[in-house]
Amino acid sequence: MHWNWEDSEKIKPLRRSKLRIYLGTKYYRTKRRIEWYIDNKKYASTIDKKMYPFQIKKHKSILRRQLKDVEMWYQENKIVNLRIAINKVNGIIIHPGETFSYWKLIGQTSKRKGYKKGMLLHYGTFKSGTGGGLCQLSNLIYWITLHTPLTVIERHRHSYDVFPDSKRTQPFGSGATCAYNYLDLQILNRTNNTYQLCLYLTETHLVGEWRAINPETMTYEVYEKDHRITHEHWGGYVRHNTIYRKVCNGQGEQIDDEYITENHALMMYNPLLAYEGEEHIL
Repeated sequence: MHWNWEDSEKIKPLRRSKLRIYLGTKYYRTKRRIEWYIDNKKYASTIDKKMYPFQIKKHKSILRRQLKDVEMWYQENKIVNLRIAINKVNGIIIHPGETFSYWKLIGQTSKRKGYKKGMLLHYGTFKSGTGGGLCQLSNLIYWITLHTPLTVIERHRHSYDVFPDSKRTQPFGSGATCAYNYLDLQILNRTNNTYQLCLYLTETHLVGEWRAINPETMTYEVYEKDHRITHEHWGGYVRHNTIYRKVCNGQGEQIDDEYITENHALMMYNPLLAYEGEEHIL
């Protein structure tokens, strides 16, 4: 992983006017809507609530976590938002050749649909916004997809590392940020197997799993390389790593070591300070 002066300048925080942000959002949303109609992709749309027989990968993430300077009502509203979004995605079938699109299925979040104000990341800090908190869902879907033969064809990394983390069980940068509709998560089924995404909430966790019509022999172990923090010439700190996965056959023998992506995130806290009991969830 190479990091130079030009890369540092690209990630340096910029101040944009509200008008520019508004117009840019309108432009990219319109561009995405046009793409959905003309890009010749076959988007997954069939939903079957009956669970497929073979579990490929399952994961859960905790719903309520205390974060520094964040009131708990954000978390409660996030749970409401997750429940509404899950209802649009749970049971979606991805046949061979089909593409899963996170936002094409969920649609735009609005009060009319029942969404509440939750936490949105916004240029290195957070604010309240209708439908906030859905990054937890896109993070989970991306993570379990990395443990399958499905192909991620669009994923956006978090540009900012907003909250210090502790007790991390997944590598830094192994999630996928989302913003309707231009920051999408898209997954293509290039296999001969048919997949089903199953999602639900318990009292304490968001749970997701990929299931399939037929079993898969390959297993995957996702890990990071080259994790480091750099102090940039303009004064900020940037966190870096590279994500790989080990591929094993049905006998448990490693047959490949695949590069997935690299991450560079501007840190919004002092990495030299110790923070206890806080975890990075977005």
